[in-house]
Amino acid sequence: MSVVLSSGLSGLSPLAFAMPGATEMLIFLFVVLLLFGGAKLPSLMRNLGRSANEFKRGMSETAEDDDTSDKDVDK
Repeated sequence: MSVVLSSGLSGLSPLAFAMPGATEMLIFLFVVLLLFGGAKLPSLMRNLGRSANEFKRGMSETAEDDDTSDKDVDK
């Protein structure tokens, strides 16, 4: 019995579950719409965009700090 179960999954590549298809994306969007409602969805996306921008800004500041500290060490 265990041989049948394990051989059924052995043909799948590790990347088989990496990218969701169009159907999965539509189901996900429908669930998000049900959970948050149409009125809250724009503010949720706005806050998500602000968070992404803040993260990018923080990453670039960290990279700049690393670059300046490397220059200080070289002197």
